[in-house]
Amino acid sequence: MGFPRDFLWGSASSAYQIEGAYDEDGKGMGIWDVMSEGHTAHGENGNVACDHYHRYKEDIALMKKMGLKSYRFSVSWPRIMPEEGVVNQKGVQFYQNLVNELKEAGIEPLCTLFHWNLPMWIQEKGGWRFKGISDAFAAYTKIVVKALSGEVAYWMTVNEPAGFVGNGYVTGAHAPFENHLSDIDQIGTILPPICKNVLLCHGKAVRAIRNNAVRKPKIGMALNGSLILPWEKSDAGIEAAKQATFSDETGFSGIDFWAGPMIHGTLHPMLAPFISKEELEIIRQPLDFMGYNCYNADNYSEYAGPNPAVYPGMPRTAMEWPITPDALYWAMKFFYEKYQLPLLITENGMANIDFMMSDGCVHDPQRIEYLKMYLHGLKRAVEENIPVIGYQYWSVLDNFEWAEGYDKRFGLIYVDFQTQKRTMKDSAYWYADVIAGNGENL
Repeated sequence: MGFPRDFLWGSASSAYQIEGAYDEDGKGMGIWDVMSEGHTAHGENGNVACDHYHRYKEDIALMKKMGLKSYRFSVSWPRIMPEEGVVNQKGVQFYQNLVNELKEAGIEPLCTLFHWNLPMWIQEKGGWRFKGISDAFAAYTKIVVKALSGEVAYWMTVNEPAGFVGNGYVTGAHAPFENHLSDIDQIGTILPPICKNVLLCHGKAVRAIRNNAVRKPKIGMALNGSLILPWEKSDAGIEAAKQATFSDETGFSGIDFWAGPMIHGTLHPMLAPFISKEELEIIRQPLDFMGYNCYNADNYSEYAGPNPAVYPGMPRTAMEWPITPDALYWAMKFFYEKYQLPLLITENGMANIDFMMSDGCVHDPQRIEYLKMYLHGLKRAVEENIPVIGYQYWSVLDNFEWAEGYDKRFGLIYVDFQTQKRTMKDSAYWYADVIAGNGENL
């Protein structure tokens, strides 16, 4: 037994990281458009990025060449709603055109509603502190769903809340660049209202999708969060890793901090005083799948003190993230046992030192080996009858990697940012063979 015949082999992107056209056709400003100056590696921004807004047909043709069965994209909230109460029809039309092009190419569109570029008109009201943000998000969701749901079945509400909350309001690494590390003892007061609003956005968006979708929707989210692998493969070692993965001690960076309220209606002690019973009922909505962004396990942090798993020269990506091949297997096993929902890998991939070589090709054997190792773990989960519905490699294109600028290349497709020329890397051809064989040739 292997991967299901309808397995969603695909790749992913996000609007701000690839679209460009930051001030075209009525698009409004988002926090990354306005606030990123002085916060990126070399002063870069996403004003042009991969120019996907103008080149989406070329990009979809390359996706078709790879044989992708699905493509996870995100919609830009400020492109759809440039101002409060204003709908930008040209923005809506862009995503309708994108979805239609995907369907004509035989690629299933998977739509993420929020991937980090909050509209500035929301930011000016307080950003994620604004009490009205969940109603605004529900209104935005309704617009997108009415426009796209005739062709789109798969929906994700929010992407990596632990990421945009932690980096946006604790470390200051990402927009809106608030650094509260100096008053870390106040985090229990600063974060709960923000997290509450994120959770309410999710719940109200799920309701808006179900109430307005033309095609029967399949709804989830794309979470990130701490994953601990078993130190020992004994029953006791596996159970200890599972308990550590879902421990309250991981705080807002833990998977259950977010999934618990969404799926089980359970609240982390940090959140409990801030969320009423009625609000929890809004947050906990029936879901069709659980999405998880997984790049590595967290056993390999040097910040936890002496750790035998952290050693000089250990395998790391260009982001300096450890390579932990078993991560997908244990994530799927632990999450299914706890949440009992079908699972979708919404992101997995690696940044590599990629460049055009003298033969005109981009050879990236490290990425191929990374994929081979991680997908073996995913296949193992599938063969144990864990309902994994798909895998989305991050990312389809080299893109604007937030504060890292354009240095970190995650793509299956190489982008020359001076000319916008696209070149499929060796890994893209390798992945195409995997998809053609439905993973049997791993």
